Amino acid sequence: MQHISKDNLWGIDLGGTKIEGVILKSADDPEVLFRDRVPTEADQGYEHILHQVKKLFDLMRHFAGGSPSTIGVGTPGVHDPKLGTMKNCNTVAMNGKPMKQDLEKLLGLPLEMANDADCFALAEAQLGVVKERFPEARVVFGVIMGTGVGGGIVVDGRAIIGLHGIAGEWGHNFLHESGGPCYCGKTGCVETVISGPALERFYFNETGNKKSLKDIVALAESKVDPTAQRTMIRLVEYFGLSLSVIINILDPDVIVIGGGVGNIDQLYDRGIDSVKKYIFNHGLETPIVKPSLGDSAGVFGAAFLVNSTH
Repeated sequence: MQHISKDNLWGIDLGGTKIEGVILKSADDPEVLFRDRVPTEADQGYEHILHQVKKLFDLMRHFAGGSPSTIGVGTPGVHDPKLGTMKNCNTVAMNGKPMKQDLEKLLGLPLEMANDADCFALAEAQLGVVKERFPEARVVFGVIMGTGVGGGIVVDGRAIIGLHGIAGEWGHNFLHESGGPCYCGKTGCVETVISGPALERFYFNETGNKKSLKDIVALAESKVDPTAQRTMIRLVEYFGLSLSVIINILDPDVIVIGGGVGNIDQLYDRGIDSVKKYIFNHGLETPIVKPSLGDSAGVFGAAFLVNSTH
């Protein structure tokens, strides 16, 4: 059993399949003192998810020999600051529920809450690639391009959550009608065009063959499949167009690209050329980089929420 310090940062990352907890020594010395996980078991309903969080918190508290004054929680959706309820969660049992209030009551302490993209951006800014390579950066935009498309904004080391809790949600800006209907109710969102499933769907609609994005990328690189090449051209072109909007409005010092689609190398040469075409500037100075924390970003970002939300 450890002795708790007021400088420790506690974070919980609430994912669709697992809930992970971490205790870091301090913001200045983020040594991992504790890290563990429990299954989410979301199919058993909202109340069960809450009690899984409590189970993990009790493990953390037992390890530390006490409770913190506050804890950061990353969620797979948005806590609406006005309504006090969750929205846009892919773990649908959480939608419409007062999760922040319920967890504060269950755990007996106040929470700082933000979505997974905010936590990703915060972790890479405070601990990851931005800290390592661009320590002077003040404005960071973190992108998650995978099953969905999301984003988070960090300014001067603080996550910007926004009036409606949706700051950085570039995935639901209109991009192109060919993306078709989005679950959010609109048509042609960024997410419907350049997410992993959207690119796989485009390939399938063109060929009638169902292939994984990884296979499509490999076929495009081998130059034996014109439709695979066209799928990559589509990704690169619309990546540039959609990201140019972020740069025109926010003009961040660094953009970090996470998620499975973010591993595609073409984004970092042809994709950057595409961004250059569309931004309101002669040339592109913005570093667009891969993250360095991998799967750790979510829970580390949650811990940094404790003194880093605005």
